[in-house]
This record gives sequence, structure tokens and C-alpha cells, in this order.
Amino acid sequence: MAGDTRERMIEATVTALQHRGVAGMSFTDVLAASGAARGAIYHHFPAGKAQLVAEAAERNARDVSAHLAALPAGSPLEVVEAFFDLVRPVVADSAAGSGCAVAAVTIGTGSADDDASLRRIASTAFTAWADRLAERLSAAGLDPDAAGGLAATLITLLQGAHVLCRAAGDLAPFEQVARTATSLVGGRAEEH
Repeated sequence: MAGDTRERMIEATVTALQHRGVAGMSFTDVLAASGAARGAIYHHFPAGKAQLVAEAAERNARDVSAHLAALPAGSPLEVVEAFFDLVRPVVADSAAGSGCAVAAVTIGTGSADDDASLRRIASTAFTAWADRLAERLSAAGLDPDAAGGLAATLITLLQGAHVLCRAAGDLAPFEQVARTATSLVGGRAEEH
């Protein structure tokens, strides 16, 4: 049962990060959303908020990485289309005021040591996401260098889409880059 409480607290923290960022999330929010008792915080996370936030960001990063690793690899175009289909609901949440829990930890917390540690977690996550995506693109027949470049571009597009769609309040910026990227990849595939 204690493991369940810890897991619920991590999930509640992921949600809080997506909606309020590190500075805006509170233990009260996490406790209310997870159903945990106040004493559970330091029992499960002795280093406090920094540990809880770090573990939530790492969990979210692993979950996203697993989804990316499961993308089909029939052709590079199919991988790109599947990527956009996978992330579209997440970006739609951004348009409604949510965001990326991993990106949220890159914004200052107030402690230089915590900030540096959280930025490393985010950097590791974004690199892992690009690596998973590059693996799928390579498996679909794209040259490994081109796959790496395209994967980095898609992850960058995703993160930019979170911000632009949140600002716009709709999916229009995402849909525009998705159409453009799909068209570019589709045209490249036709060249070969």
C-alpha cells in the first residue's frame, strides 16, 4: 500500500507540473490529488519537494520514451505521422492550459543546485526522446544521421508547439508544423 501512495504522489506531481510548473505546485495540491496524508511527503521523499519533482519528471520522461519506442517503423513518413498522432492529444492539453512536465522543470525553482539538477533531468529526457525517435526512424530506413537530425527537430517542434498552442489557446500552430514536417518528410521519401 505504501508503494501505491508513493506512485499516486508522483502521478499527482506530474499533473501539477503540467498545469502549474515547479514554482506553482504545492504539497497541498499533491496531497489532495493523491489522497496521501501530509506525513507521506517526507516519508516517501526525504529530500522534500526537490526529490518529488525530480522523480516525477524522470517518471514522465520514461513514460514518454516508452511511447516513442513503440512507434511503428514502416517508413519514415509513417513514423512522423504516428509521432504527430501520439503527441496531438498532449499538445491539445497544452492549448487548454497544460504543458510538458519535463519542460516545466527547466524553469527556475529558486535554488541553483536544484535548478541545475532538474535541468540535467530534462536534458537527459529530451535526449532520450530524440534517441528513441531516431531509432524508429532508422528502423524505418532513414540514414542514422538524418534520423538523428529529424528526431531532434521533431522533439524541438513538440516543445515549441506546447508554448505556441498554449499562447494561442488552440492547436493551429501544431497542425501547421505537423503538416509542414509531414510534407517535407513525404517529399524526401519520394526522392528516393
